[in-house]
Amino acid sequence: DVTVDYAFQDINDIPGTLPEGRTKPWGTGQAVLAAKDVIKTPFIVINADDYNGKEGFKVVHEYLVNGGKSCMAGFVLKNTLSDFGTVNRGVCKTDAQGLLTSVEETKAIGRAADGVISGTFAGEKRILSENDTVSMSMWGFGADFMPRLERRLSEFLEKLPSGEPKAELTIADAVDAEIHGSGFRVMNLATDSRWFGITYEADADNARETLRNCVSAGVYNSPLWG
Repeated sequence: DVTVDYAFQDINDIPGTLPEGRTKPWGTGQAVLAAKDVIKTPFIVINADDYNGKEGFKVVHEYLVNGGKSCMAGFVLKNTLSDFGTVNRGVCKTDAQGLLTSVEETKAIGRAADGVISGTFAGEKRILSENDTVSMSMWGFGADFMPRLERRLSEFLEKLPSGEPKAELTIADAVDAEIHGSGFRVMNLATDSRWFGITYEADADNARETLRNCVSAGVYNSPLWG
């Protein structure tokens, strides 16, 4: 049996008062914090609208159950692009031990007609390599990550520009700040899994076909539950 607890993101669940006119939730950082009262053990975070493959779950699970503290399933950029538009990804750098040294939320990543991949970080266009490591928000943490995340949300809100209605704190932002500000250690666990999701309506047919192929190959049963 699997015990399921539900925690819901509430835009008002922040230190201080909700800024006037704010209607958008505060991002994936606050979303994870919504579960702080029910998480007492190491845990995995994923985006619910992404398919990450079984390998990512396996490597993160094994790392945590064998005593690892914090980790990320590191995907290869070329395996995470959409054929129908640009995507946002956390572009990562690691050291010789495989520990993350930075995670930079990069927007509008896409491949041009000439094959060049580029994206925008902090308003600046950057050329990327198809073999760059990126975060797909598949993380493994210990329960002690929650106080770190709570501190980063408080700091984010204190520095929030006046009149900024859509600023968010992502998990990647919080991790990057902890790496640089508190010596936080996060292991990159490389995976060759191919991501797919439905970022654009046109992605839906590809997603259906990929899932059918997974069933045909025996990766999943059909029906999945029963």
